[in-house]
Amino acid sequence: MKPGTLFFDGACGMCTRSKDLLLRFDRTGKIRTEPLQGHGVAERLGVAQDRLLDAVRWIDSTGTVYAGAEAVNAALSTALGTRIPLTVYRIPGIRFFEDVVYQWVVEHRYKFPGTTPHCEAYPAAC
Repeated sequence: MKPGTLFFDGACGMCTRSKDLLLRFDRTGKIRTEPLQGHGVAERLGVAQDRLLDAVRWIDSTGTVYAGAEAVNAALSTALGTRIPLTVYRIPGIRFFEDVVYQWVVEHRYKFPGTTPHCEAYPAAC
């Protein structure tokens, strides 16, 4: 799997906890993370500033950008060193289900328990 960077909502405690969990699963050492609130992120990802926090983003070493549930699966595939999560996601019924669940989580993410948000712990990064 290609190395890449996961861009997450650094103001969200649940998102920060999820990012930390992904890093614990990273058996390949190919995962980097950055908050979506970082300087110049919208331009690097080619996303309008007002749409940036709509979804987690993954950019691999070829410059391909993934968003939402697909981004989570791409990052998990890289962390585990197997294409299985991304391959399973691409099955039509599973894609639909994961996308629906992901969207619901995004809309309620600030209500979930988490940890100290990244931007609170590292304000200079945001």
